[in-house]
Amino acid sequence: MTLNRRTFIAASAALASAPALGAVSASGDTDVAIIGAGAAGIAAARKVAAAGRRFALIEASDHVGGRCVTDTRIFGVPFDRGAHWLHMPDINPLAKLRTGLDLYPAPAGQKLRIGKRNAREGEMEDYLAAIVRANRAIQDSARGKADVPCVQALPKDLGDWRPAVEFVLGPFGCGKNLDEISAIDFARSLERDVDAFCRQGFGALLAKLAADLPVQLNMAAARLQSLRNSVEIETARGRITARAAIVTVSTGVLDAGKIRFAPDLPKRHTDAIAKLSLGSYDHVALELAGNPLQLQNDDLVFEKATSARTAALLANVSGTPLAMVEVAGKLGRELAGQGEAAMIDFAIGWLADLYGADVKKAVGKTHATRWSREPWALGAFSAAAPGGQPGRRMLMEPVRDRLFFAGEAVHETLWGTVGGAWESGERAADAALRLWGSAPSSTRRR
Repeated sequence: MTLNRRTFIAASAALASAPALGAVSASGDTDVAIIGAGAAGIAAARKVAAAGRRFALIEASDHVGGRCVTDTRIFGVPFDRGAHWLHMPDINPLAKLRTGLDLYPAPAGQKLRIGKRNAREGEMEDYLAAIVRANRAIQDSARGKADVPCVQALPKDLGDWRPAVEFVLGPFGCGKNLDEISAIDFARSLERDVDAFCRQGFGALLAKLAADLPVQLNMAAARLQSLRNSVEIETARGRITARAAIVTVSTGVLDAGKIRFAPDLPKRHTDAIAKLSLGSYDHVALELAGNPLQLQNDDLVFEKATSARTAALLANVSGTPLAMVEVAGKLGRELAGQGEAAMIDFAIGWLADLYGADVKKAVGKTHATRWSREPWALGAFSAAAPGGQPGRRMLMEPVRDRLFFAGEAVHETLWGTVGGAWESGERAADAALRLWGSAPSSTRRR
């Protein structure tokens, strides 16, 4: 469980099992060019394909899925290097698609360590009450006239629960510390208190949904030029001319100027991108054979922290020996900057403080992600800076009628989630298809 983190048409339903692709174009002229093959790009391509339009789907990296990718080589078991939680499976569009993979509910609740012991019942009640009160205070603050950083809205009497509350609601939930997050953005994110996991990996699920799409990997878009009736996309392999373009890359990549636009993007769009910067959220994965922590599969563990130097633990991931120590926010960014070895040392030391020094002897293979160093991501997921929440709707507006943006940052309530990115990609595809006078299906907004 995570705390406060954040019908398809018949053709789309059929597409889930065996996509009936429209004509596709690898280069030259096409109907829709889609830049980025993460969740939003895959969703957009499937929607365009279902409408029978030609498309080109290009991806700068060597894999599909973007920030949702599963590795099986490092540990010999599925390891989600990025997104892992499938939030609200009863309404999540990805949970409704037929993939044949094993989705199962995440355990309800969580565990809390106080020093080297589990919290007592009364202590757990106090901790959860503090979380609820803090969340409610941020929600109340968001109803005011001015947006403020979430930290300003916290109750003053959280006492020694404050570091734990700040970690759960900030770095763990949003990838940023609460002083960096808009209270309005936080308040508008939908509750994500029911979750599921994919036993084969969330990234494997996304890759399966892209399996029948002609994705061109290792093909970065360098420049997009908007013309009167088309958009030209320049790549190292040549030029693609499309009637519409859907850009699904992260706000980190956009803000870094890795794609040039001609004419320049309107200032309201560049301002929105800057205020929807990516936070830091990484997995330090440890192989712990024999279940030395004596935890259940997929147990989620926090601690009653005394400072910001804290983390979360997801144990025995999908029944494997894999444990993921989640480091995020300013601390996560600092550790990632120091390198993988520093991240692993912190994670093992943190576990030893909670479970005893013997845990160090049980550690086998290790690996740490560093999403802020991934050149085609440059971070984890977006959380709006104070005053930046309106940027999400701003990015939904097309540029010169033919250039559309999509991705988790372009969703007002499901930002930071794969489901939000997917819905955003479908919405952008619907908008692009209107150029042909299509009447796209009504995609449910959540």
